[in-house]
Amino acid sequence: MIRKTGSFNVLFAALIILVFSSCNSNLLYTDEVAMPDMTWNLFNNPEFSFPVADTTKTTNVFFTIRTGSQYPFSNIFLFVTTFSPDGKSITDTLEYKIADEKGNWLGKGFGDIHELKLPYKQNVFFPLKGTYRFRIQHGMRAGDLKDVYDVGLRIEKYSQ
Repeated sequence: MIRKTGSFNVLFAALIILVFSSCNSNLLYTDEVAMPDMTWNLFNNPEFSFPVADTTKTTNVFFTIRTGSQYPFSNIFLFVTTFSPDGKSITDTLEYKIADEKGNWLGKGFGDIHELKLPYKQNVFFPLKGTYRFRIQHGMRAGDLKDVYDVGLRIEKYSQ
């Protein structure tokens, strides 16, 4: 019964976010991957593909994460590998705060759901035409991160 309510909340929040984000004219790409049973397993590495036709546009790249109030940590480590169209790759290790020192969740919230837009790269361009891929793996010591609803990638036109 609890899972059904949680699923309803996730769907409702996703619908609300989709409606509001569709009004954003700066948006170039957005996608998210839902986590089975609201648990991000260490071996579940979401991958996103972003096609680039114009190599002169500058962009802002973000990750999104939606967690529940039972997420057990105040931060999250991510290993992000970016693959360029020519087959080269680079991996970054990133840490983001999920909650402040007092345990207050950061980002936007609706009921039990907390969504964060995590900045990755700003004012960057993609130098080659073709498809860029982003693979995201969590880097926490726990193999299974409970109460993670989904993880996503968001790319916007650069704006100051």
